[in-house]
Amino acid sequence: MEQLLATRSVSITELKRSPSAVLEQAGAEPVAVLIHNRPAAYLLSPAVYESMLERLNADLRKAIQEGIDSGPATVAADLFAELSERYAEPKRSTAKPSTKTRTTTRGKRAA
Repeated sequence: MEQLLATRSVSITELKRSPSAVLEQAGAEPVAVLIHNRPAAYLLSPAVYESMLERLNADLRKAIQEGIDSGPATVAADLFAELSERYAEPKRSTAKPSTKTRTTTRGKRAA
């Protein structure tokens, strides 16, 4: 069974029957919505959702600033060219096979 990331859970059927009651009982706590006893979605209060978005935005801004502070940027085209050169598949020969006849070890012509 998958791990539930909420202390409360509700079946999708129960949520369909009485969504207002589920939201009221949840309060500010997240609720796992289950289909066949597996989490299909999570219900979050507006305050929790806004808090998560603020945290994600702060983390993203921090990561961007760390990237800026780390030094000069690498031009993507240069990086892709270097990677293509390094990991390129070997070029296949486009020459056609020779049509010369072969000679066997006994001096007879091979087909």
